[in-house]
Amino acid sequence: MDRKLYLSCLWPGLPELWWRGRLSALPTAIAFAAALNFLLVARFLYPEWLTLFLVRMAGWVGVAVWLFCVLRSIRDMPGLLHPRQASGQPDRFEEAHQAYLQGRWPEAESLLADCLSIEYRDPPAMLLLAGVYRHTGRGEAAERVLEELRLTEAADRWWLEIEAEEKRLQRDRSYQLAGGRVGSASPTSTEVSQTSNTPPADAVTAEEVNFGEDFASARVA
Repeated sequence: MDRKLYLSCLWPGLPELWWRGRLSALPTAIAFAAALNFLLVARFLYPEWLTLFLVRMAGWVGVAVWLFCVLRSIRDMPGLLHPRQASGQPDRFEEAHQAYLQGRWPEAESLLADCLSIEYRDPPAMLLLAGVYRHTGRGEAAERVLEELRLTEAADRWWLEIEAEEKRLQRDRSYQLAGGRVGSASPTSTEVSQTSNTPPADAVTAEEVNFGEDFASARVA
């Protein structure tokens, strides 16, 4: 692990906010900034605000709290950067991948939930979960997962897979609308030709198999 990454530990709350996107750490980071600025102002700009003794006491208390937060952040850094490696729980992604390819959707969803409980911003697991939702007719849930994935810092590296899953979601939605249309008019020859080559929504295509293999290799890498 690059030791330079530990420099973020010098600002309390920053590691959780920067590396994991945890908004719960934002108040800590803001409180540290406010306390530091208050002490600097009270000591050098407006020394008449507080006596020198109080400023020094507040400074020593602040240093003690700062050291405590820094040591805790250093201890937690491996879990923030590589949660799957730091966790004692087994990685169930390969099992989820096999269940996905075999069309065992409830089992795949359960295994992917276990993966995301360890690393809740794991792009391969999120993409497969979106695929499970799509195959089980939960298009809105799949869209929410993809939207959440787009907001992560890893989205730029997975834009091709995200776009491919979005296209499959739109394709399946069009297929379901064409197949479930209610009305007196029969589908035209053009509509028949467009939907005849579209696989059923619950079928795993060869493209998805290849993408799934890419997900597995990316996690190992």
